Amino acid sequence: MGHKILIIDDEESIRTLLRVTLRTQGYETAEADSGNAGIACAAQWVPDLIILDLGLPDADHFNVLDQLRQWSNVPIIVLTVHDREQEKVWALDHGADDYVTKPFGVNELQARVRASLRRAHQDPSTPILQVGALTIDLTRRIVERDSHTLKLTPIEYELLRVLTLNAGRVVTQRQLLQQVWGEHVDEDSSHYLRIYVGRLRKKVEPDPSKPQLILTEPGVGYRLTEP
Repeated sequence: MGHKILIIDDEESIRTLLRVTLRTQGYETAEADSGNAGIACAAQWVPDLIILDLGLPDADHFNVLDQLRQWSNVPIIVLTVHDREQEKVWALDHGADDYVTKPFGVNELQARVRASLRRAHQDPSTPILQVGALTIDLTRRIVERDSHTLKLTPIEYELLRVLTLNAGRVVTQRQLLQQVWGEHVDEDSSHYLRIYVGRLRKKVEPDPSKPQLILTEPGVGYRLTEP
């Protein structure tokens, strides 16, 4: 079998769908129908990835995520309801690696799983990433598009660097503000973030009006297209 994936969801129909979908892709699965059972299974079975529903009846789902993050760095994909943007933001800020919105498509779920597993096993020493026509050299702090060096301001570069280190993963507005402007930045400064992302897109996107590299996750944050 392939990677081990733990499914924590109280809905049997969702667990069945996930189990069948993942096993056809060669993954080994285990299931838990509650938060407490999920935490126990994660500790004993040691999965390579966890899919966690944010609608568990027996426990505060945020508490489940916090408890898992106290001792494990395993990738966690949360399942959320479409209109709960604040849940998505909270989950990402507290250690979730990605989210899939219910109702979800099988192809989207499989793509999120593959991306999370790749990020978990990628070589952190690789200093150069290729994203479309964009080349980002993190060692020399050089960014090129179609072999032409781009002139980025320090803030534009820091934004791109943070997004690059999390390529394929959603980075929340709060995370970007703290990592680029500092821990004590005012979270009401999100309009500055939109301005700088817009400026960065003008330099790195083939067509800034139709972004293909820096994608907006409405109400949540931004995602750099995975290399």
